[in-house]
Amino acid sequence: MSVWWPRPKEKRATYAMVTPPMYAQSMATDYSAVDLSAPTASLQAVACWSSIDLLASLASELPVDVFRGKGKSKEQLDPPSNVLDPGGDGHGVEDWMWQGMISWLLTGNLVGEIIGRDVRSGFPMQVALTDPGQVSADRVDGRIDWTLGGRPVPDASNVYHRRVYPWPGAVLGLSPIQYHATTLGLSIAVERFGASYFTNNATPSGLLTNDDEEISEPRAKTVKSKFMNAIRGTREPAVLGKGWKYQALSIAPEESQFLETNQFTAAQCARIYGPGVPEVLGYDSGGSLTYATVEGRSLHLLVYTLNKWLNRCDRLLSSLTPRGQYVKLNRNALLSTTTIERFRAYTMALQGQWTTPNEVREKEDMKPVEWGDEPLSAIGAPEPDAGEGDVGKTATGTPAAVGAGGGAA
Repeated sequence: MSVWWPRPKEKRATYAMVTPPMYAQSMATDYSAVDLSAPTASLQAVACWSSIDLLASLASELPVDVFRGKGKSKEQLDPPSNVLDPGGDGHGVEDWMWQGMISWLLTGNLVGEIIGRDVRSGFPMQVALTDPGQVSADRVDGRIDWTLGGRPVPDASNVYHRRVYPWPGAVLGLSPIQYHATTLGLSIAVERFGASYFTNNATPSGLLTNDDEEISEPRAKTVKSKFMNAIRGTREPAVLGKGWKYQALSIAPEESQFLETNQFTAAQCARIYGPGVPEVLGYDSGGSLTYATVEGRSLHLLVYTLNKWLNRCDRLLSSLTPRGQYVKLNRNALLSTTTIERFRAYTMALQGQWTTPNEVREKEDMKPVEWGDEPLSAIGAPEPDAGEGDVGKTATGTPAAVGAGGGAA
């Protein structure tokens, strides 16, 4: 039985929660410059947050299946306790996997400190993840010097690092945020400008004009003050004297908030994370490809984008299991279908004899039945009648020998 070392009490302060760094100048008026030096600053773009949350949530919420062996010797096991809580903090595998996914998607790196190892093999069993925005790695004289959260790590073997987007010769993976800063910055700048338009509107609400006489500046202020006092706090009609006209001014919302530009940049932000993401989130990606069903969109997302992340998650969790065991996230949970499509799939599976009634009932949250642990043909399910001269079948589904007279031997 595998045993892992508990987290040392004296190190608890090391893993204290750190408030994620945000964009410092949130009320800045200079919308031409958006600081994305902190990875979390990009989450101000709605499309970026939605894309990351979509992929991270799907990966972290899929059921975790643990197996041993291959082929006929393949056996499904109960997940080890450390796989159900890889961070050792009591928040579970879902919380830990969400942290890992957002680290990958924002910075291209998942980094943490190993806090539990298998006593016999020394392999890692539990890892406390670190804010990836506060990680640095320098290669010095053939070794790697790590700094996590501003604190140097004396022993590099205690650092757990898994990267995506690897660059030759570099220790850390590439950051999608860093290399798409222009697109993300434009999206944030457009949203801020639209919000500022309604706060500090440069367009007057209307024009009060007089066609009969010239109006001096002092009198214009007096007329404006009287007009505002007359209409403020009341919905009664305003009465204007000779020559006075009032014209309300307005600007189209798509102009004030740059909706067309915002829609385009939002789709670009979502496209950073792969095909299918903007379509699932409802952004116009500029193509004519459509999907007839939710299942079709889910399959497209799974095949072209999500599956590569799920494969990484499989390897990530498998590295924390005892040797000889491995983890597979259950992809079938992603492909939600309608009731009729689901029942048709069950029927085909039962007729093909590669599933049992109780396995189907378990998926539908139904209680098992006594006769449901064997394939249908093995429990006496009716078989089609054999035609004259054809090979018949027994109740167990095996071919029956047919004599010269057509009777079964």
